[in-house]
Amino acid sequence: MKLSEALILPCDFTNTPFVLLFALLLTLPLLILFAPRILPPKRLTISLPDELDDLALFRRALRSTLHPPGSVSRLGSTNAKPKIAFLFLTNTDLHFAPIWQKFFNPANSNHRKLYNIYIHADPDSDVKSPGGVFENRFIPAKKTQRSSPTLISAARRLLATAVVDDPLNAYFALVSQNCIPLHSFRYVYKTLFQPRTELTRFPARLSFIEVLSEEPQMWDRYIARGKNVMLPEIPFDKFRIGSQFYILTRSHSLTVIKDRKLWRKFRLPCLNVDSCYPEEHYFPTLLSMEDPKGVSEYTLTNVNWTGSVDGHPYTYSPAEVSPELIRKLRVSNSSFSYLFGRKFSPDCLPPLMDMAEKVIFRE
Repeated sequence: MKLSEALILPCDFTNTPFVLLFALLLTLPLLILFAPRILPPKRLTISLPDELDDLALFRRALRSTLHPPGSVSRLGSTNAKPKIAFLFLTNTDLHFAPIWQKFFNPANSNHRKLYNIYIHADPDSDVKSPGGVFENRFIPAKKTQRSSPTLISAARRLLATAVVDDPLNAYFALVSQNCIPLHSFRYVYKTLFQPRTELTRFPARLSFIEVLSEEPQMWDRYIARGKNVMLPEIPFDKFRIGSQFYILTRSHSLTVIKDRKLWRKFRLPCLNVDSCYPEEHYFPTLLSMEDPKGVSEYTLTNVNWTGSVDGHPYTYSPAEVSPELIRKLRVSNSSFSYLFGRKFSPDCLPPLMDMAEKVIFRE
């Protein structure tokens, strides 16, 4: 062997071990950079401290029901009329706060003591208070993540906080940061609290929550945690699908807060994330099992699932915002008009504000 060949051979990168080492050194930084985008995200689970913290809140809420209606809330209200608790579940700023401000406090308002506001904002999202009626309405919050039971926990936390806060909260409306009102507050209040008689279709107070049992994706969603995991508490014929957003009565809110049996199933992590939407399953399943005659089986929040992307509903753009759209969104197949609409992009705010008084809040 020539001396020149001997000098070259140790550094010969055609040698397999050197090729592998060199390739590894090149790909390692790329793996670190792109792995979070390639691998499925780790789903949040409910930690024991968080669970115990929530249970303590739920116990306070249940104890508070022993106080008679008419008690003074922490806001100092002594109004004897029932109220609507608006529960905002968000992981971004409340882009539509200005239109909600008009909804809650229009000119010459006489209903300022007929509602309460509670906001659960993901602590990692740095959500800023929009002020006004939303000031000091943020509740102690925990992390949330789509396709995980954390969204159920957040909604239960909102319900329990509203129960504790004011015994006059009679309806509990869960909405998102992308929801807007489709009517005035006066209209919403009259719709929910209109007198019920035996001549009406629904003589008793109802919870307005979507409950579906014949959807083609039912089985995939039912076995998202494993084939037999939901048994025996929740057989397949009792499993339901529904909307994430709803309006519950106080008694149904207490049913949700009291529940432990179904929660033990729905808090389990999903194996198939693509078919896992716990927040759309837990509430309709629980309430349809506990009180099927007390739920409307439809929601009063209009959501357009035509052209949905990655499990998200259709998002309206500014070019689509018009009086005709608002009127269209109000129309439902039930005896009640839709009260809220979802979902709008944040830049829809200017055109919505332009027609708030003359269209949205005009009775």
